[in-house]
Amino acid sequence: MPDDDQHAKGSVSYLMEMGALKRGKRSGWWIAGVKDPETIAEHSFRVAVVGAVLAMMEGADPAKVALLCTFHDTQETRVGDIPWIGRRYLTAAKNEDVTRDQLAEAHPAVAAGIQAVVEEYEHGDSLEVLVAHDADKLECMIQGLEYVEQGYSNAREWVDSTRAKLKTASAIELANAAQNMSSVDWQRTYLR
Repeated sequence: MPDDDQHAKGSVSYLMEMGALKRGKRSGWWIAGVKDPETIAEHSFRVAVVGAVLAMMEGADPAKVALLCTFHDTQETRVGDIPWIGRRYLTAAKNEDVTRDQLAEAHPAVAAGIQAVVEEYEHGDSLEVLVAHDADKLECMIQGLEYVEQGYSNAREWVDSTRAKLKTASAIELANAAQNMSSVDWQRTYLR
């Protein structure tokens, strides 16, 4: 029983650590002048939803894409959200290594399962991985458009550079549509 108890505590420790993502800010937006940017958890939630939608459009497995997206930034509890400019000066640990450390005391099935998801996101070449990476970029682009709308004009450069990195036809189609929408257009359907 001691192993079961230790694995339960290790698994719960991982879950509690994930709570830090609700408090950690996406610090790259500070460079664009955004004073109170979204949290890592807020970003990851919408990435998972965007990923599922893109997967449906691309004929990929929506559940698998959403899973890949859910765990794509979980390592930031330990290494933070390092903006692209900061990466020039730092050598960060690989996400797979951080994940392994995060799950060292977790139930073996939990550790193996999450490690496999992170490994696939980082190194896989399936349609699901391609869609998950596009979901991350598309969410960032949409968030940038929302910040531009709020008056943070420096976010426009992020919108344009992120949009240029999209690969799937569906992500490009949604990016094109997003360019001409406000963040409240979704409700207009119901206000008629």
